[in-house]
Amino acid sequence: MSEAASEVIENDRPRRTVGGWFLIALPYAWLFLFFLAPFLIVFKISLSEVAVAIPPYLPTFDLADGWAGIKDNLATFSFDNYVWLTEDDLYWKSYLSSVSIAAVSTLITLLVGYPVAYGMARSPKEWRPTLLMLVILPFWTSFLIRVYAWIGILKNEGLLNQLLLALGIIDEPLIIMNTTIAVYIGIVYSYLPFLVLPLYASLEKLDISLLEAAEDLGCPPWKAFWKITLPLSLPGVVAGCFLVFIPAVGEFVIPDLLGGSNTLMIGKTLWVEFFANRDWPVSSAVAVILLLILVVPIVLFQNHQQKLAERQS
Repeated sequence: MSEAASEVIENDRPRRTVGGWFLIALPYAWLFLFFLAPFLIVFKISLSEVAVAIPPYLPTFDLADGWAGIKDNLATFSFDNYVWLTEDDLYWKSYLSSVSIAAVSTLITLLVGYPVAYGMARSPKEWRPTLLMLVILPFWTSFLIRVYAWIGILKNEGLLNQLLLALGIIDEPLIIMNTTIAVYIGIVYSYLPFLVLPLYASLEKLDISLLEAAEDLGCPPWKAFWKITLPLSLPGVVAGCFLVFIPAVGEFVIPDLLGGSNTLMIGKTLWVEFFANRDWPVSSAVAVILLLILVVPIVLFQNHQQKLAERQS
């Protein structure tokens, strides 16, 4: 390549100014301060030993000790807490139960949320802001209050059983509280907007002319939906499912209030280890494993999507 051509290419490259570098560095600094640094602290505690002290683990790190203190800490780190998680079946059963409940809840939320988002996207344009506001409206109320409200609805003498008894549909109250069904109801209700909003964004951008062309070619409505609408809305489906599944796996409030003592989820197990047993190292190890369970599949999925995008381009 000639020097002139190299100079032209060099001049065409975008030059980042100080402001540009600042805009790039700002989100990375935010992630470091509020994600990576806390994660490293939790990981460090997970390699420690439980102790009757404040804080309840050993060894602790003192900045005054300098590099010698760091080396002493590294020498005493142990993975015994992670080994303990594999030996006690309570923890892996909690992980499996959490993933199972979160997956089923995500599927139910998708089955409920897709028709809602589709109806919003196909409604008249003047109605869409109002419908969107109705979806967002529950966020104006405290999450804890909304979960407590379901206790008054689902308990034996609650509103649901009173309504069903008054209509003659049932002869005796249904036992819903303190069951997995109540947990499903709570998760679906609480996280439904997180699935509807990205789905609505995908469906609202859908080119209607594609469906009209399919109809002109004799394609039935159900087949046009299966061949056109559903594939084009998959980005919204995936984004919404992630937004529901990720927080549902580590959910604590809903299984604790609606599921009772028989519901086994990792969020409740983590809370018991941290606050009741005051075993910070084990609870930190539980949190690290939970984070890896959630982050690793997301990273692999993003890499797969990026490779597909590169192949298509």
